[in-house]
Amino acid sequence: MKSIAAQLKTDAAAAFNALYPDAQVKEQDILVNETKPEFKGDYTIVLFPFVKALRLNPAALGDAIGNYLVQNNDRYTHHETVAGFLNIAINDTYWSQYLNQFNLDLAVKSGEHTPKKIMVEYSSPNTNKPLHLGHLRNNFLGVAIANILAETGNEVSKTCVVNDRGVHICKSMIAWQMFGNGATPESTSTKGDHFVGEYYVKFNDAYKAEVAELVANGMEAAKAEQEAPIMKATQQMLVDWEAGKPEVMALWNTMNSWVYSGFDITYKAIGSSFDKTYYESNTYLLGKDLVEAGLAKGVFYQKEDGSVWIDLTEDGLDEKLVRRKDGTSVYITQDIGLAAEKQKEFNLDESIYVVGDEQNYHFKVLKLICQKLGVPGADGIFHLSYGMVELPSGKMKSREGTVVDADDLVAEMVRLAGEQTEAAGKTEGFSEAELQQLYETIGVGALKFYLLRVDPKKKMIFDPKESIDLHGFTATFIQYAHARICSLLTKTGYVNNEIVIDTKDLLEPEKQLLIIQEQYPGTLAQAALEYNPSALCNYTFKLAQQFNTFFEQCSIAKAESPEKKLLRQVLADHTAKIIRHSMNLLGIKVPNKM
Repeated sequence: MKSIAAQLKTDAAAAFNALYPDAQVKEQDILVNETKPEFKGDYTIVLFPFVKALRLNPAALGDAIGNYLVQNNDRYTHHETVAGFLNIAINDTYWSQYLNQFNLDLAVKSGEHTPKKIMVEYSSPNTNKPLHLGHLRNNFLGVAIANILAETGNEVSKTCVVNDRGVHICKSMIAWQMFGNGATPESTSTKGDHFVGEYYVKFNDAYKAEVAELVANGMEAAKAEQEAPIMKATQQMLVDWEAGKPEVMALWNTMNSWVYSGFDITYKAIGSSFDKTYYESNTYLLGKDLVEAGLAKGVFYQKEDGSVWIDLTEDGLDEKLVRRKDGTSVYITQDIGLAAEKQKEFNLDESIYVVGDEQNYHFKVLKLICQKLGVPGADGIFHLSYGMVELPSGKMKSREGTVVDADDLVAEMVRLAGEQTEAAGKTEGFSEAELQQLYETIGVGALKFYLLRVDPKKKMIFDPKESIDLHGFTATFIQYAHARICSLLTKTGYVNNEIVIDTKDLLEPEKQLLIIQEQYPGTLAQAALEYNPSALCNYTFKLAQQFNTFFEQCSIAKAESPEKKLLRQVLADHTAKIIRHSMNLLGIKVPNKM
C-alpha cells in the first residue's frame, strides 16, 4: 500500500500527462513535501521544474493540476497555489480509514518490490586487538541495514570475515613470547581481546626501541626498520605459520581463542550477531584458480617477473596486482575468491560490504574484476561506504594504543546514563537490577543512535555527553517519549478493543501526528532503498517531537469527550508502536518506564 504522499506523486504525474501529453512526466520527477504550517493543505507539489518546459505561469499550472486532482480523485478536497507551490488537502475520510485500519506489520511488509537474497558483511575485526569506536559504527550500520532489509521482505544473511592471520597477528604472538611469561587472560583477570591487544602495543613499543638503537649505532632508518630483531622474528613466525609448524599453530589457536572469547562478550553487549563467520585463515588461498582462469581468458596478463596484473585504465582506474611474482595472492585475490564462494553457497542477488570509505578504491576494483571474470552475482556487489568516526582530538591509532576501546566506551555510556538518571531523580520505583538494565538500555541506545543518525557517507565526531542529552536529537529523547506514552496510556485506562475511532474535526496537532505516522512505511522503504538507517533516525525523532507537541496541546485525561479521549489514546498507542518498531530495527531498546 502506497503512502498518501507516494500516491499523490502517482496522481500528479497522471494529471500532468493528461493535461500536457507532450510533457511525459514521471512519478520520480515530482517533488512532494509536507505543506508548511502557515498555509492550507497537507502536502505540497513543487511546480518550478515544470513551469519553464510548459511555458505556463505557476498560478495557472497549479490551478490546472489542482483542479484535475480534486475532480478526478476523492482523496483530495481542495487546493491552493502559492508562488510555485501547489498545496493539496487530503480528504478526512482517508485519515479515518488509515487510523481505523492501522496494521503496522502489514504496512511495512506491503512493498511492491521483488524480494531478494542479500548478504550483509560487517564488523571484520582483526584478532590482534579489541573492537574500537570505528568497529561500533560498522557493526551498528551492518545490523541496522540487515534488519531494515529483512523487514521490507528480503532474505538476509549476516556475515563477518575475521582477519585472523598475517603479520599483524604474529606481532602479538611474538610479543607474548617475549614479555608474557606464561600469562593468560584468566591469570591477569583481563578480557581476552584486551589481553592480546596489549601485546600488540608492546610489540610496537619494543620495535620502536630496537629501530632507535640501530639508528643510534649508525644504521639508516629504512634498513633499521627491516633489520630490527623483533621484526625479523615476526616475519619468520609468519613463514612458520604458513608452513603449519605445530608449536606456532598451537600458540596461534590459543591466542585467537582468547580474542574470540572477548569478542563474544562485546558483541553480546552491543547486540551484534552473525549467521555465518568466515575466517581469513580458511579463505586466503581462495581466488588462485580464478587468477589462472583470468589469464586463460585474457582478463589478466603476466609480467616478465611472473607477477599477474589486470589493466583497468580504460575503466578510469589503473593497473592492479592480483598475484605476486612468488605466486602468493594479495588481498584483492582473496576477496575475489571469497565473493565467488559466497555466491556459490548463498546464490545472492546482492552482496553488501559495510567497510569504511578508505577502501572505496578497493571495492571498485573488486566489483570490476568480478564482472570481467564473469563471477556470478558480480553486478550485485555493493560497497556500503561510511565515513570514519573521529574524536575531538583527531584520528585513532591502534598500534599506539590511542584508540577508543569499544568496551570502555559502552561502559562510559552506561555510567553517563546512570549519572543523568540519578541527577534527574528518576530512580524511584526501580530495583537495583532494573536500574542497571535501564542504564544499559539508555547508554547503549544513545551510542547506537548517535552513530546511526548521520548519513553513512559522512564523517563524524563522537561526543558522548551530547549523545545522551535528554532534550537533543538523541535516542534518549525518543526513549523518554515512549516511556511517557506507556505511562499515559496506563494512567488513562486505555484498552485496545479495536472499535471504530471518530476522526471528525481533527485538531491540527492530532492531524499532524496522524500525517507523520502514515509516513512510516514509506520512510522505511526509503531507508532500505538507500541503505541508510539515518532516514529512520530522523523520522523517529520527528515523530517523538510531534507527539510532544500533541501532548502539550491535546490533553488525553481531560479530553472534551469520550470520543476525543479514545482518539488521542489511539494516536498515542500508534506512536508508541511505531517508535518501538523503528528503534528495534536500529537495534535500540525502548523502556516502558524512565
